Amino acid sequence: MSLITSVAAASEAVHVVNELPFPAPVFGAITLTIFVVLGFVTFSFRDVANRHADKAEAYAREHGSETH
Repeated sequence: MSLITSVAAASEAVHVVNELPFPAPVFGAITLTIFVVLGFVTFSFRDVANRHADKAEAYAREHGSETH
């Protein structure tokens, strides 16, 4: 048998069916949910630096660096 017929015979013999564990749109819903949750986590940390602006300014004055 030639190499080409061996490859053709091997490719025909293997038939793999990979079924998804749940329908395809569920993957999109899971991804969207993850991004929304991560967005809320990121949003919750907004203005954290401004909560301690007085401490940052006092530290900068004490150590001689400038604040912006």
